[in-house]
Amino acid sequence: MGQQEIEAYPNHMASKRNVSTSTQSSALNAIAFLYSFVLKINMPDLDILRRINRYKTIPVVLSQREVKAIMEKMNGTTRFMAELIYGTGLRINECMTLRVKDVDFDLHTITVRAAKGNKDRVTLLPERLIPLLRNHLLKIAQLHKSDTLKGNGYASMPNALYKKYPSVSQSLSWQYVFPSSLLRPWHEIGKMVRWHASPSTLRRAFKDAANQANILKHVGPHTLRHSFASHLLAAGTDIRTIQTLLGHKNIETTMIYTHITPDYKNVTSPLDHIKHQ
Repeated sequence: MGQQEIEAYPNHMASKRNVSTSTQSSALNAIAFLYSFVLKINMPDLDILRRINRYKTIPVVLSQREVKAIMEKMNGTTRFMAELIYGTGLRINECMTLRVKDVDFDLHTITVRAAKGNKDRVTLLPERLIPLLRNHLLKIAQLHKSDTLKGNGYASMPNALYKKYPSVSQSLSWQYVFPSSLLRPWHEIGKMVRWHASPSTLRRAFKDAANQANILKHVGPHTLRHSFASHLLAAGTDIRTIQTLLGHKNIETTMIYTHITPDYKNVTSPLDHIKHQ
């Protein structure tokens, strides 16, 4: 393939196939990978490339009344997960992979490890959730003790840390806050481990609760993260603090929430000025 063939493909995607920006970008990245790492030649310059305009959207958010209505339709661990995401701004995978050691009750903080962009960050731990989280972690400790007595009690560890610290993966501090209900094999060490809970469990429970609460918006657990940011902004929290809590690299990403909750307090629709006959 030369310059003309490479240009023709993404241009065809833009004009004929009606694909998204990310699909076109993925195709170009795949071709660039082919040239650089497989063929090991320089990719020709592309002069006539029709880029698909990215469709800019604003996130869907829930009102506090809607959040409360959904929570009331949930119960057990999935409700606690949802409350934690809304109260901290965690992504759903960050919630699922949270470890016992990353909860600090004294500082009222939660440390998120290797988040998006492979960066750590610290977010707040809501006062209201502290008693619930303490009780929850007592149950996790009892489960871990039971697993350990049976010769298990291991948790998977990142970056091959189990090789450097082989005994640490069996410690309570490395256990997941929301562990799986089943033990599964971890082939690296040849042991049975308790992985973290599946995000799909929370997604199903949240969707069912939203339907029962008659929420017509297209929502999921990640909507709680958007609502966390939007409600903080509406309460007067400065945008830089929200950026830090969410772990956004660029402030422009956080600024999207200013479009969700614009200040219309002193604005009146012209329709409201027309007197009814």
